[in-house]
Amino acid sequence: MIGLSVGKFTLENTKDSDLDQFDMKIIDAVVENGRISVTDLAEKIGLSKTPVTARFRRLIEDGYILGFRALLNTQKLGLDHVAFAEVKLSDTREDALREFNIAVRKIREVEECHMIAGRFDYLLKVRTPNIRRYREVLGEKISSLPHVSSTSTSVVMQSVKEF
Repeated sequence: MIGLSVGKFTLENTKDSDLDQFDMKIIDAVVENGRISVTDLAEKIGLSKTPVTARFRRLIEDGYILGFRALLNTQKLGLDHVAFAEVKLSDTREDALREFNIAVRKIREVEECHMIAGRFDYLLKVRTPNIRRYREVLGEKISSLPHVSSTSTSVVMQSVKEF
């Protein structure tokens, strides 16, 4: 096993891995700027446009790059209230987890949902315009999810690093 570190990412590679330092540089560059042109990308990583294009397409086809999305200014959109909801389930068998997972994906205000090992089962990042709307989402949507037995909330006072 070889540790490969390029830019922001470290990848533990085996001898069989198809990724090399140029692939990692491409990944790092598109994470930094998903709209970078192939010309600028080629210049940045030190290869010509043709191999960069081929590598970039392969990274997408092989599932290393899943897609691209816009980063939004949540303050301008009036969505700058962030809370983390800890969710404890009454049942953690596979069927119950699957039901919860399907249902939580439907709540637009839930930006992230992670199954956690510890004193609770899930950690949800919830973004709303204000605490009043968060309370409504928590009471009407999150608490109504399948198998939810309890929740606990931590409200973000300041986001230091996101995305």
